[in-house]
This record gives sequence, C-alpha cells and structure tokens, in this order.
Amino acid sequence: MTISAQTATPFDSIDLRNTLGKFATGVTVITARGVDGRPVGMTANSFTSVSLDPPLLLFCLANSARSLPDFVAAESFAIHVLSADQHLVSRQFATPAADKFAGLKVTEDEAGVPEIEGVLARFSCRTVSRNQEGDHTIFIGQVQTYKKLDGDPLLFFSGGYRLSQEHPAVPSRRQ
Repeated sequence: MTISAQTATPFDSIDLRNTLGKFATGVTVITARGVDGRPVGMTANSFTSVSLDPPLLLFCLANSARSLPDFVAAESFAIHVLSADQHLVSRQFATPAADKFAGLKVTEDEAGVPEIEGVLARFSCRTVSRNQEGDHTIFIGQVQTYKKLDGDPLLFFSGGYRLSQEHPAVPSRRQ
C-alpha cells in the first residue's frame, strides 16, 4: 500500500507545535562521526523503536540542521537516552558550539562513533536507510549493541523538561 502526501493544510504552525508538545517524550542525544572525522551530536526527542526483529530504531533530523550532511554521510550513529539529571547535557547538544562534547566522558564504539558515558540507555546503530519526508529526514538504524543503566528518564513536555514519577494507582514494574 502506498500513501501519498496531501497538500499541506494551512495550520497555524506555532499552535500545531504547541499541540504536538502535549505528547511527552524522552530526550536523547544522537552522535556520529562527521564528514571530516570530527564527532557530531544533537539533542532529539524524535526517537522510536521500529522493529525488534530485526532491531531497528529511528530518529528524525530537520533538513535545515547544520549537521544533516554529517548524519547523511555517517554509516553508523548512537542514540543516548538521557537520565533525569542530564538536562544540561541536552542543552549542551541543542546549542551551537565548537565542541559539544566538552566536559563529558566520551568513548568510541567499534565504528568510531562517540558514546557518552553515564546515560540511561545507549544504542549503537548501523544506518540502514534515510528518507526525506516534509521538512525532516528520517534515519533508520539497526541496533548493533546496547547498554542500559538504572535511573529515571529526562522528559520533554509542553516546551520544557519534566521528571517522571510512578503512578500511585499502578504497582511498579521496574526492570
């Protein structure tokens, strides 16, 4: 089945963005090796699991992003799920800077992709496809390795960072 794009409906873009912001998301930092070999990274909340077999994840990057050529050229990338106390890391990667990795403990995976230490979860992925849709490019990667730590996630909701809490009416199922 093929779905074709319709002509854009004339929504108020600010109101649409605010309405989309009513969906709480986790906060991630995506990293890769740039075209010139330097480490690149950005903050993103457009991340989701696509498939468990094979293990596929996706993230979206604005076509206007300065790092788009670096991510398009990259054969691999890493997705870092930030913990509740890493809001400053999120801001660091969301702000233009000469060295977004300054002050962080960073290692490299087997493909040379920068990996930030101490995050809630990390997925090292091999890029399997890129698709431009609207004003973003969708990147799909196959998970090569992953790691998880205990902790609470950093959330983004209605334009700001939030913390999670267990629902008082539902028993905890921490894993």
